[in-house]
Amino acid sequence: MNKRLLSTIAIIIAFLAVAFVITSKPTQQSRTKTYVPTVGILQLVTHPALDEIHRGVVAGLKSQGYSGNKIKIDYQNAQADQSNLKTMSQKFTNENADLAVGIATPAALSLAKTADGSSPVILAGITDPAGSGLVKSTKRPGNNVTGTSGDSPLQQHLSVIKRVDPQAKKLGIIYTTSDHGGEYNAKNMEKIAKKAGYDVKLYTISTTNDMQQVAETMANAVDVVYAPQDNGVASAMKTLINITNKEKIPVIPAVNTMVKDGGIATISVSQYNIGYQAGVMAGRVLKGKDTANYPVKTITDGDMTVNLKQAKLLGIKLPTSMVTEAENKGEVFK
Repeated sequence: MNKRLLSTIAIIIAFLAVAFVITSKPTQQSRTKTYVPTVGILQLVTHPALDEIHRGVVAGLKSQGYSGNKIKIDYQNAQADQSNLKTMSQKFTNENADLAVGIATPAALSLAKTADGSSPVILAGITDPAGSGLVKSTKRPGNNVTGTSGDSPLQQHLSVIKRVDPQAKKLGIIYTTSDHGGEYNAKNMEKIAKKAGYDVKLYTISTTNDMQQVAETMANAVDVVYAPQDNGVASAMKTLINITNKEKIPVIPAVNTMVKDGGIATISVSQYNIGYQAGVMAGRVLKGKDTANYPVKTITDGDMTVNLKQAKLLGIKLPTSMVTEAENKGEVFK
């Protein structure tokens, strides 16, 4: 009787053990299948160009299968406040975000500093990522940071200046001292414009509050203004245009959203595409791609954008070829 009882108990124990293994496996597998990564997106400030980058990032992530309930996106906007950048970057770290995306150089620098070489940081539309210290090189980033760079086609912008105002000799270039990308583009444009024979003068603002005074000084001294890809200048674009319009000075900006705000024409790299490619890269990093050996993708192809209303206001007749190009492959503001 005792042997039979022991045998029965042994069979029951064995059955329970097998049942435990069988029932526990699906639970472990379901945890793996249902894991939802957290992605932090930090944007420097609200502006149409940066908003387009943000929209592109979300679409790029979606193309990699990360949308809806398959991802948690924590979107933060610092509204150009450095203390907000620091606090929001730390928030991503505290919530153990799997990856963070920085829209604009100051946001990316804040994220990289907070991550301190650990969790991945994806750049979205950063000018000169190597020069700003975010990566060792664009071909081999070498650490936890990679992403996209929106490199302004400066030679094409200079060509636009010549076509808009062939008689112009004095070129004013304005940028924000705290914006590395803006300074980088402004000084590079200064070099190529001087080489092309322009009398170039640089003007700087520390914050958007400086634009009124600086623009008034500049408008009285130049024939045409170049506004580089610079977040401070972009945010104060309407103030700049109010001043330059009084002196009938055309402004050639770097991106299409600045043309919409009163610039006269440009060759514009798609901000949406910059964000989209960053989102694609973020998705691939979430799937295991190593940031250290993942080259920064530089977006340089652009399309013509013209503002016919602004041209008429300034009494400038844009070349038919420019308008046709914008109509066929680009953007026209009327």
